[in-house]
Amino acid sequence: MDFDLFIIGAGSAGVRAGRMAAGMGKKVAVAESRYLGGTCVNVGCVPKKLFVYASEFPHVQAEAKGFGLDIQLNQFHWPTLRDNKTKEIERLNGIYKNLLDNSGVTTLWGHAKLVGPNSVEVDGTVYSSEKILLATGGWPTKPDIPGKEHLLTSNELFYLDQFPASAVVIGSGYIAVEFAGILNGLGCDTQIASRSGRLLRGFDESTRSIAQREILKKGLNLIAEQPSAVVKNDNGFEVQFASGLKTQVELVVCATGRTPNIENLGIQEQGISLDSKGFIAVNEQYQTNVESVYAMGDLIDTAQLTPVALEEAMTFLRQQYQGDTSALNYDNIPTAIFSQPCMATVGLSEESALQNGMDIDVYESEFKALKHTLSGSDERTYMKLIVDKKTDLVVGAHMLGEHASEILQGIAIAIKAGATKAHFDATIGIHPSSAEEFVTMRTPVKR
Repeated sequence: MDFDLFIIGAGSAGVRAGRMAAGMGKKVAVAESRYLGGTCVNVGCVPKKLFVYASEFPHVQAEAKGFGLDIQLNQFHWPTLRDNKTKEIERLNGIYKNLLDNSGVTTLWGHAKLVGPNSVEVDGTVYSSEKILLATGGWPTKPDIPGKEHLLTSNELFYLDQFPASAVVIGSGYIAVEFAGILNGLGCDTQIASRSGRLLRGFDESTRSIAQREILKKGLNLIAEQPSAVVKNDNGFEVQFASGLKTQVELVVCATGRTPNIENLGIQEQGISLDSKGFIAVNEQYQTNVESVYAMGDLIDTAQLTPVALEEAMTFLRQQYQGDTSALNYDNIPTAIFSQPCMATVGLSEESALQNGMDIDVYESEFKALKHTLSGSDERTYMKLIVDKKTDLVVGAHMLGEHASEILQGIAIAIKAGATKAHFDATIGIHPSSAEEFVTMRTPVKR
């Protein structure tokens, strides 16, 4: 064999698995045809968060007046933000390259695909490997409507030549909500088109509902339909809906989901099975039905989050090379939606707890944060705890408000460690802070 481990895809999972396996003395190759770092570094988490930071400055300006500060913002210069973001991404690409090079991984540039259970072809050259790991990530999808060729995805949004004056964002999930908030915050007249009219479906319902209310306060307009067609004209694009509604905008962004990036990967030819959702089917060791081929990250039906992909890579290495065959525990994975305001969650929603047959107490708190008593903003903060009455364990925590992602990371540690409501109650709060509300909620609002 040419290699002990051949990895297709240099994203979060691929790079981590590759360099750590090489550090264990394995002969490793990583093949990549697009960019190092995958979705997160290039067209996902990192550039998105940089854009979120930018979009919050106009809110800061408006809120500063109540504190006696007259902050003046000059006209937003899109090329500066875009190009500074690109420089940072290129810096990170270089770091990823150094990580691979310094660990002794062979990096192969070109399109790779399976041509046998132990063989990978990269631009005409075939390599053999004892194990092959597929880690090619996901790719944005578009609805099959007339004019879909005019739809941009989040990939292209990071590299626009000009910033739009108006836009429609199609979708209701976290990607759609985040990009709608970015565009709106930077001065674009933004509408978000959701077939159901409900943003962030699948999250805890009361948290989601309050989040939608607060997000729309920022000036976003919600259209409770999905477009039926997009027509290009001299002024941009006319977005048409089945109800007869039409809206004219300069940009139409599609954020309706992502699918596993398996095109021309040799999956079908090698007889690798997919599950009912179109993900690659694997067991707890990330092994496909072809014994020597493995898959992880956004290719499989687990939470599509960078830290999850990283932990899957580490679990795979422990299973394959360190004799630890235990499976990764996917319970209590925290996540944040970088909407405006931010929403974060860990553990069970109220609905999922009830579906699991749990007898629960629900604690809630909604309030105006101290900052906004002077800022003039009518933004509300919301917090929620789900407690298993039988064990007193806190099994879910949800928050909407400033710094929600930072606060919930700490709460996630407590929940992972098995903290009870009694532990929360016995913890002294940090005053004055929004976070202290998590340890001062004493009376359940629902039983």
